[in-house]
Amino acid sequence: MARTLSFLLLFGLSATALAAPSTVSIDMAGRVYLAAGLREQVSASLDGMPERLRRMFLSESHGKLDAARLEAVTAAAKRTFRIDVFEPSALAAFAAHLDPAAVQQALAFLASPTGRRMVAADVALAKLDPAATDAIANGKLAAAATPQRAALFQRIATTTRATDSAAEVYMTMGRSLAVGKAMGYGLDLKEARASVGKKTPPPADLLKSLAVPLERYVAYDYRDLSDADLRSMLAFFDSPAGKTYVNASIAALTAGYRSMSRRCGERIGESWREIARSEAQDSAVSTPNPPRPNP
Repeated sequence: MARTLSFLLLFGLSATALAAPSTVSIDMAGRVYLAAGLREQVSASLDGMPERLRRMFLSESHGKLDAARLEAVTAAAKRTFRIDVFEPSALAAFAAHLDPAAVQQALAFLASPTGRRMVAADVALAKLDPAATDAIANGKLAAAATPQRAALFQRIATTTRATDSAAEVYMTMGRSLAVGKAMGYGLDLKEARASVGKKTPPPADLLKSLAVPLERYVAYDYRDLSDADLRSMLAFFDSPAGKTYVNASIAALTAGYRSMSRRCGERIGESWREIARSEAQDSAVSTPNPPRPNP
């Protein structure tokens, strides 16, 4: 879903997803995944993740992280925020949340002229540079829309659960990074989860802060689609198959970003532990022994 991926532009493997029973095969889920342009959209969102995570860690430390630890964050993100890390758990979750009827109707919609135009717009939006995505979020880059079209865009944002899904992925990434980092310091998964604390739903202030930017993304994304296209999209998303597709897409994105984030956190924790050990050894070597008292 471009709505969630656009937010990520702005801004281990999931055992649960792999264990979940699938009602459709991974191959069938993969057909929908590719037809929806999700691989292209996710791939486009990953290029900037190392720099985004570096800025996030620097901000959360209030500028106190040294160059070695920041470089460890960048290196970990480059090794883990990759499509081959994302897809195994994402596709497993996608398959687990789809059903045969939803697959067939989703494929039919995505193959239609409206579906193809929607996917092309989603992919193009995902490939915008950070300056453009910031301008859209701030309302500085927008397409003119009549009140009727604005209402259609708002309905699309609602039916695709744009705000909820973006907030869920954001919260999942933050928690998974923290869990992974704790594991990198030597805790097992259960201990790491306990150290991070209980999983909580996205807070109201986060949902509120995302709502307007995401509606702007939707409006900019589909600015060149006709009113008929927008109504056709709504008809699909409002259908039982469309709702299943939306829920499955959100589950796939959440599982994939959880996988990448946890692995990234583990590597950061391991690297920071090694840096701390090296610093402790250097400090021990450089500290002179106290003089012995004269007998």
